[in-house]
Amino acid sequence: MHLHILGICGTFMGGLALIARAAGHTVTGCDTAVYPPMSTQLQEQGIRLVEGYDASQTSLKPDLYIIGNVVTRGYPLLEAILDQGLPYTSGPQWLGQHVLQGQHVLAVAGTHGKTTTSSMLAWILEHAGLEPNFLIGGIATDLKVSARYRAGQNLFVIEADEYDTAFFDKRSKFVHYRPRTAILNNLEFDHADIFSDLTAIETQFHHLVRTIPAQGRIIRPTNSEPLDRVLAQGCWSPVHTFGPQGQWQAVTNSHASYFEVMHNGAKAGQISWNQTGEHNRMNALAALAAAEHVGVPVQAGLEALSVFGGVKRRMELRGTVRDIKVYDDFAHHPTAIATTLHGLRKQLGNQRILAVIEPRSNTMKLGTMAARLPDALQDADLTFCFGTTAGKHALGWNPQLILAPLGERASSYDDIDDMVDAICISAKPGDSILIMSNGSFGGIHQKLLDRLQP
Repeated sequence: MHLHILGICGTFMGGLALIARAAGHTVTGCDTAVYPPMSTQLQEQGIRLVEGYDASQTSLKPDLYIIGNVVTRGYPLLEAILDQGLPYTSGPQWLGQHVLQGQHVLAVAGTHGKTTTSSMLAWILEHAGLEPNFLIGGIATDLKVSARYRAGQNLFVIEADEYDTAFFDKRSKFVHYRPRTAILNNLEFDHADIFSDLTAIETQFHHLVRTIPAQGRIIRPTNSEPLDRVLAQGCWSPVHTFGPQGQWQAVTNSHASYFEVMHNGAKAGQISWNQTGEHNRMNALAALAAAEHVGVPVQAGLEALSVFGGVKRRMELRGTVRDIKVYDDFAHHPTAIATTLHGLRKQLGNQRILAVIEPRSNTMKLGTMAARLPDALQDADLTFCFGTTAGKHALGWNPQLILAPLGERASSYDDIDDMVDAICISAKPGDSILIMSNGSFGGIHQKLLDRLQP
């Protein structure tokens, strides 16, 4: 079957393309603003990419069009598909019906940490020799790709996004996955362009809970009132908890990279690893609990995590010049920004951190979370914010006004090259520059590394 995927270079749709190709289908696709690492993965697999959404692509005559949720009414190709009555479906629906049927699906949902936790879980299963299938919104160093499918394997790890499915299906993507093991990592308000309030998101999470069988497992933190409300609406599956008072606990000492895991009050094992921050210890507990549900002993999971190499764009060190480190991180929600900075601060002590942020997500551009940014950036010594007032990435708020509580510690720019110049003037040997964005950020990472050269 020939599948033509609209929006193929998004992390989900790109991974779907790799899975469809592995399942034996011919795959082509189209998108705009193509950039690595997804474009590289697709090209390496011999998947033909077409730039844009021109209606002439109907001449490819695929058997089915798979529509990504970035595609809306008015796109010429979509209008041609509708006018000609051509067959189409959404990515999540196609995946659920044609790939996930018969698989033990391990889904990782939550506002934050989905990619890292999914990568940890897939790596634990891989390290244990279970060779899982997976579809993750990032590339773990150890797994090398963001998606993999082998028809003979029956475990499937998937990053379960609450964003909407497609222009014709406004349910969250994850309702199509029907997991047997579900991690609900956390829950707070996000995606202000889709959801009116937190209650609307809680409703979607409850729809997910309704699909989990009685023989399944729900894994959740102990300290989440939104998840309390979700499960209070009805829960038909055993629930495992993690956190300071949960069934699964991480006990740390003064050495930040070392902690012990307690399971039901008994010591299950200990780990020394290179990940930073309390959030990653919580991610690890959730992954261990999910892996244990499919038969991986906790100690074996800890052995896997001790050599876990992390995920691209999650505190990824892009380079060091003149003893100045440049990190890349996907953080874009205020909670994620605060958590990432706090983890780096605990690692670096009093060394300076220069935070560079691009408020690029729809929620951040709308300004729904903007007022939370000054508190989220408290662990940074200096903050540089990229905010334009016009064009595709225009903000609906004034960065200078919002960041005013930070005083001289914060500045904003509407030109990336000007921002790079300012950062390089401020940076000193021993500093860490932490770049946070959910996009390519105009290649600022390499621009900084080049400009910092002596």
